Amino acid sequence: MTDKKNASVAFIMVTLLLDTLGIGIIIPVLPRLLGSFLGNDVSLTSRYYGVFIAVYAAMQFVFAPILGGLSDRFGRRKVILSSLFGGSIDYFLMAAAPALPWLFAGRVVSGISGASFSAATAYIADVTPPEKRAQSFGLVGAAFGLGFIVGPALGGILGHYHVRLPFIAAATLNLLNFGYGLFVLPESLKPEDRRPFSWKRANSFSSIKNLAKHPIVLGLTGTLVASSLAQQILQSTWALYGQGRFGFSAMDVGVSLAVVGVASAIVQGGLLRVLMPRLGERRALVVGTLFSIAGFAAFGFSSRGWMLYAITFPFAIRGIAGPAAQSLLTSQVGPSEQGELQGSLTSLMSVTAIVGPLIGTSLFSRFGDLAAKPYLPGAPFFAASALDVVGLILAVRLFSRISAKPAPRERESTDVPLH
Repeated sequence: MTDKKNASVAFIMVTLLLDTLGIGIIIPVLPRLLGSFLGNDVSLTSRYYGVFIAVYAAMQFVFAPILGGLSDRFGRRKVILSSLFGGSIDYFLMAAAPALPWLFAGRVVSGISGASFSAATAYIADVTPPEKRAQSFGLVGAAFGLGFIVGPALGGILGHYHVRLPFIAAATLNLLNFGYGLFVLPESLKPEDRRPFSWKRANSFSSIKNLAKHPIVLGLTGTLVASSLAQQILQSTWALYGQGRFGFSAMDVGVSLAVVGVASAIVQGGLLRVLMPRLGERRALVVGTLFSIAGFAAFGFSSRGWMLYAITFPFAIRGIAGPAAQSLLTSQVGPSEQGELQGSLTSLMSVTAIVGPLIGTSLFSRFGDLAAKPYLPGAPFFAASALDVVGLILAVRLFSRISAKPAPRERESTDVPLH
């Protein structure tokens, strides 16, 4: 029985890896594929690219709680396998898309099928003992990190040979995992533990509203939102910037993104443990955000492609700011509210994944074309730097009001919970 559970957890980890791999594998080539439908117009391609990224995030924002609710009603296995099959069909559709509307439809389906994360993590909770869940969820983070390192590099290599080849690779991987899952993935949710589907519970908006009930939490959330928007601008414009500014090939884009992923992994996996105890949460937030502000500005001022690589490693130190802000946030609510706080933050981060790409690609569309007046291709990165300045100001203003004491005790029953 233990071996079967281990195989199931391994399958879920591979599924989550493929989700992120599928996202990363097409980043280096999607701008080129879009451009082939748009006469290789830089400005027009940039605008469409932002919409394509935003619609993927929007589908995940809407459908993640829906698929999670469906998995509570019908079981995890059906939802996970359906998403894998849908994802494979979607990538094949995008690989063969004869026109732009087909490609757009593929991104919609991809966003819906990729929203199976909630069902996959619920599966892990079902089959993992409480004392081992932290370790299992740590593997989830590792799967995501590996996907965002390997995916762009693989997409860049395959895209060097043909612009549609990465889509075929992503489709094949999902289809193989679907076939494997048919045989190795048992249902984890017992019939007696299932509950009816509720549209009220499957609503991402209500959880965001509840953050306003905690003024300090709301202020620190503003810092996280600013940082997340800046990160989304980076992710959505990196390929456009590299190709338009420095003539990067698909392979160049993929390799550079892989380097960004490796640098982030070094900071998150090693340097964070060294710096956090020495700096403390508040100073770590300040130091990390200052590196972020300077790094984004440096990306924007870069005049040679190699400069992006040189800036990447000091820029990655920004990765200590997010965990510090998260830790400060959790100290401001009681034990019974921690899960709901994280759910609210997750929903809000999904919103930034919709808005950030639209901001970044619109700025590059306006200022990144050689005919633009003024010509300022680094405009998205300057905007990201400015967002981090706002986030830092919000945090510093709150420091005097943030209690250094342990999290508050359980609130009285008359208090309004986060949900």
